[in-house]
Amino acid sequence: MADTRTHPGPTGGEREMLRAWLDWHRETLAYKCEGLTEEQLRTRSVPPSTLSLLGLVRHLADVERTWFRRRLNGEDVPPLYFDDTDVDGEFDNVDTASAEEAFATWRSEVGHARAAEAAHPDLDVLAARGRNGERRSLRWILIHMIEEYARHNGHADLLRERLDGVTGE
Repeated sequence: MADTRTHPGPTGGEREMLRAWLDWHRETLAYKCEGLTEEQLRTRSVPPSTLSLLGLVRHLADVERTWFRRRLNGEDVPPLYFDDTDVDGEFDNVDTASAEEAFATWRSEVGHARAAEAAHPDLDVLAARGRNGERRSLRWILIHMIEEYARHNGHADLLRERLDGVTGE
């Protein structure tokens, strides 16, 4: 695997650093999935978990969509892979899911997220209310997204190592 990720620089403004770290983590997810077959991407971690690399891609597409389109921009777009009757659909329903479609959807949602973030010049702008009714700033959303990707990239690292022994940051 060729590591083509852009590592964040050691200095910069707050927004520049938040964008750089979020993009680095986005690139890390793609890097962890690089070169694998659809079957490998669907491979579950350990029973009873339904965690898989493909599930992570689908989950993070929904997370991007939720925080940037639904919460920050207030768009009326439904979740991609889950609903009230199947809250873990992005993980549970990968047996026949297309990896190509999942990656295209994830890339599209990342594009929407970048556009939504760039459209708000103030990191203190408040997003629409979430499930618990609290409003979050764009700064909070960016930090949360970095945390979300960092956590799931740790899962991705373990899943990848289990598949073919590849490890790394």
